[in-house]
Amino acid sequence: MTKQIDNAGDALCVAAIYRFARLDDSGRLRGPLHRLCFEQGIKGTLIIAGEGVNGTIAGPHDGVARVLEHIRGWPGCSDLNVKFSSASAMPFHRLKVRLKREIVTMGRPGIDPSVNAGTYVDPRDWNALIDDPATIVIDARNEYEVAVGSFAGSIDPRTASFKEFPAWFGRTRDTLTPAGTPRRVAMFCTGGIRCEKASAFLKQEGVDEVYHLKGGILAYLEAVPAHSSRFQGECFVFDQRVTVAHGLAPGTHSLCFGCRRPVEPEQSQSPLYEAGVSCPACHAERDANQKAAYRTRHWQEQNAARQGRVHIGAVLDSASGCDDD
Repeated sequence: MTKQIDNAGDALCVAAIYRFARLDDSGRLRGPLHRLCFEQGIKGTLIIAGEGVNGTIAGPHDGVARVLEHIRGWPGCSDLNVKFSSASAMPFHRLKVRLKREIVTMGRPGIDPSVNAGTYVDPRDWNALIDDPATIVIDARNEYEVAVGSFAGSIDPRTASFKEFPAWFGRTRDTLTPAGTPRRVAMFCTGGIRCEKASAFLKQEGVDEVYHLKGGILAYLEAVPAHSSRFQGECFVFDQRVTVAHGLAPGTHSLCFGCRRPVEPEQSQSPLYEAGVSCPACHAERDANQKAAYRTRHWQEQNAARQGRVHIGAVLDSASGCDDD
């Protein structure tokens, strides 16, 4: 999904991107991309693999446009999937451009969404598809994301990571798609990448009629008005915004910096919640030493903010700005 970047105001441009494409020279692509992002004042994370590119970046509108133009010049990436939004402050601490085996980790070799994915469904056509009782609707996200919001009536695989999805389908496929009973499957995720890869996996497993939401929940929340929406709650995003609502307006959740899970407003009032340290979900998972370290880190961040300094993400090597983590 592409849309003209809105240059109005001083807000930063945020671009969530992905594209499944065969990038045989992925190792050679990292350096030039990293240098361009650094020169343009871009922060965020980009992942490059033999199967394509994935990530979310933020920065000045012109800088983001130059980075997207660069990536679209790669083989098979001219039709890059891009979801634009804005932020009043930089939502990322630093820039990371990483090489990995997969742009979204499933751990199943041989799956190629660039040639064998399911059928895209435009967000405006999504309601009609999932309202049909013959359609099985599956949320391809992780359990903690689903807890924040999802489409009414969808199936939650209750996975802790996307790598668990194939095993979950293996355990439940006889219930979902009984032998001799063709079923239509519709899948969705945050921005479209996980459900696109999951659709290719299902087709490899012999499920013929597979659909996935183009642009994911983010595209749906932007395109479909709230009064017509089938999405309930908010959508978790992997940056400092934490969650977004319809129209991609800021959500109400905060982030636990102990476990990186979203925290509901009510949970922040719990005696088990401590800003920068723990939340009700992870309070019992952290020992005293870990919590003490988190308190120190949180104090350092707060102190830096009071002094107008950046604690996390400060560029220490201005010559390269390179992050090889």
